[in-house]
Amino acid sequence: MYLKRINILNFKNISDKSFDFHQRINCFVGFNGVGKTNILDAIYYMAYGKSYFNPVALQNIKHNTDFFVIDGTFSLQDKDEHIVCSLKKGQKKILKRNGKNYDRFSDHFGLIPLVIISPSDADLIIEGSETRRKFIDSVISQMDNSYLQQLIQYQKLISQRNALLKNFAQNNYFDPATIEIYNEQIELLAQPIFEKRKSFLEGFVPIFNKYHQLITDNHDDVDLKYDSQLHDKTMSELFKEFLPKDRAVQYTSVGIHKDDLLFELSGHPIKKFGSQGQQKSFLIALKLAQFDFIKKQKGLAPILLFDDIFDKLDENRVRKILELVNLDTFGQIFISDTHVERTESLLNSIHQEFEIFKIQEDNNFN
Repeated sequence: MYLKRINILNFKNISDKSFDFHQRINCFVGFNGVGKTNILDAIYYMAYGKSYFNPVALQNIKHNTDFFVIDGTFSLQDKDEHIVCSLKKGQKKILKRNGKNYDRFSDHFGLIPLVIISPSDADLIIEGSETRRKFIDSVISQMDNSYLQQLIQYQKLISQRNALLKNFAQNNYFDPATIEIYNEQIELLAQPIFEKRKSFLEGFVPIFNKYHQLITDNHDDVDLKYDSQLHDKTMSELFKEFLPKDRAVQYTSVGIHKDDLLFELSGHPIKKFGSQGQQKSFLIALKLAQFDFIKKQKGLAPILLFDDIFDKLDENRVRKILELVNLDTFGQIFISDTHVERTESLLNSIHQEFEIFKIQEDNNFN
């Protein structure tokens, strides 16, 4: 699978540009702020129906315009797939596959497997548990649409239960029978979601460890741990135990929406004890494991996006990463960097065909 071409119109700082891509490695080079990352984000948008960097869709429209269009053609299992993403101010976002609109964006999820590695991945370490849950859910959902639908329904029920708790508090009233109906429905969804997350991580962690060892030459002792209240108690038990708290705070304080993924370095949180380089190596290993896991499950190599690969990594580790992705197990790769000579030198050292696109200010692309 690979992206043949893309047309970008009014997306972020890109007015109107088209690219035809190499099947293996494509590089965007230029100074910071000229739009390299925005091109990668446009590619990401076609796979996920949203931006990786800015979840507010309207903010992805170029200044002084009122719409954007991203139009691309993928070769997927020897068949062309034409994907169009567009948004106009005051209207709903549109996602099309081969000329047909999706009724539900979630139906598109997983069609085009894609993994992005970016400096903004640091949010996985810095931010709260929601960011890490989204990572787990995104990987599983690309392979299991039923999981995604379960998750959507679970979140809807939690929102409804929260509204009920707030209504009870505002009216100084409580109906245990009604809250129990929601508890039962939530439990029916929570347990399978928990089991799928648990099963996923049992297979994922060894792959992560393998890539981390390759990148760092076994230098650091790292681990991923799944933290969930459901390891020790059922949802029914948790609901009973925490009902007084839920009524006091007026929201659901227990459940799989509180799960977390613990990132550890030598048994301690990598957020507090890891250097910038150690954190970056950890995150790259995490994303390469995501790539490997999806490839094994779907039977085809995801597109791989490297945004600013040299950020906070020494050249030796970058070379190791490029040597890894040079293997036949990897497919099409997109790389952004600020120095064309550095990029050319490293790519020449792995003896792989590549295409370089020089990105300049004012949307001049060479």
